[in-house]
Amino acid sequence: MSEAVYSVSGMSCGHCESAVTAEVTAIPGVTSVKAVAATGLLTVGSEQPVDDATVRAAVDEAGYELVGRA
Repeated sequence: MSEAVYSVSGMSCGHCESAVTAEVTAIPGVTSVKAVAATGLLTVGSEQPVDDATVRAAVDEAGYELVGRA
């Protein structure tokens, strides 16, 4: 198991959390996702480490910006 924590800008509510969670969950190998608008943190659990660019693309698709690893 691998876990990575990222900082995401633009999340402000439960809908934001849901949008980011849905996109990141669709990444192959991802087993858990927790997006928290209050802190701007995104925790991604996966079978193997997931490429940061892949996570960034999913967050972008949801309409938010991945700032980097937290």
